[in-house]
Amino acid sequence: MPTLNDLTKPLGFAVDEHLEAELEIPVVTGLQFQGDVAIVPLALIEGDITWSPSSLTPVGPEGVEVVRGENGGHTHLLVADPGTASWTADVRDAEGLAIGVLDCAAPAHLLHAEHGGAGIAPGRFVLRRQREQAQEQRLVAD
Repeated sequence: MPTLNDLTKPLGFAVDEHLEAELEIPVVTGLQFQGDVAIVPLALIEGDITWSPSSLTPVGPEGVEVVRGENGGHTHLLVADPGTASWTADVRDAEGLAIGVLDCAAPAHLLHAEHGGAGIAPGRFVLRRQREQAQEQRLVAD
């Protein structure tokens, strides 16, 4: 299993100093969360989304920004070994929370400056935003 340093250093992706960069990132097969992003096995919500496998494109060596950091937030960057993962943001759901679909034949990783890395097992996953209930429903700000 790669460490956070193994994944971030070649990309020049800076992470916060409080993270232990030499620890290995575990690869998870099920539901997991990274800040404001949920990584959901496609089988759990397949009937709730619309997407087309023909819209998948390879995850390149620079990774894919699945959520761009804005207004002081941080980017969630999807990375994978060459030829092992594909991604599409061409996905829809009734709640408007779906960001995209990941299809990977080998582990992929979602990187974040504050949260470190999330290891994603081979398979198909939907990456979704999370929402919270305050005075009104809104997307979680990360």
